Amino acid sequence: MKLLVCISKTPDTTAKISFKDDNTQFNGDGVNFILNPYDEWYALVRAIELKEQKGGTVTVVNVGDSSNDIIIRKALAIGADEAVRIDQLPNSSMDTAKQIANYAKSEAFDIIFLGKETIDYNGAEVGAMLSELLDLPYVSFASNMDSSADHFVLTRDIEGGVEEIKLNAPFVVSAAKGMAEQRIPNMRGIMMAKRKPLNVVAGIETSSRASVKSFTLPAEKGGVKMIDPDNMDELVRLLKEEAKVL
Repeated sequence: MKLLVCISKTPDTTAKISFKDDNTQFNGDGVNFILNPYDEWYALVRAIELKEQKGGTVTVVNVGDSSNDIIIRKALAIGADEAVRIDQLPNSSMDTAKQIANYAKSEAFDIIFLGKETIDYNGAEVGAMLSELLDLPYVSFASNMDSSADHFVLTRDIEGGVEEIKLNAPFVVSAAKGMAEQRIPNMRGIMMAKRKPLNVVAGIETSSRASVKSFTLPAEKGGVKMIDPDNMDELVRLLKEEAKVL
């Protein structure tokens, strides 16, 4: 099978977030960046497991500049066979989807994997856009994937139950918790990653239909108020007037 995994670079979850250029740009100065966990733990590992079961190749693709190479090499160390970096700084989710679609449309991938979302913007947009651009079926937030000789069965949680979807390749799927278990790169994988191909291809020109007006940080959390357990009237008043939950 020929499998493609879309990967992103995101700030570490412990990074201190700030903005610049009149609050229109994320300030990456001093921020440690990582391979997006949903792409790494679920999408990439499930693709590798599928390759181990059925044979084939796993390619990872990333849209960005050379600063992304370190997270691409990590994907190779985990078990991807080759990597492609589209040399373009994306200006939106649609731009990212168009860049990947332009590369993937001539490669005849059987399955295109993504994590369910990135942990920075949490938009969960690229998968649906990519499937539309490639005219492929799309299953979002899949938590399990089983395969037979001629079809796949994907499972995802829905409100009040579980949905089971049967389909044939090719298709696009975004992976959620449960799809796979995290793999830690071992020394052999890290050394082999240095010799695996990382191909850089040029991006394409795209037009953006949306732009960021501004970012704002959430309000700082206030201190905890301790209420005497015998003073229930005061507790009720605070819940009504300040917390506004009653």
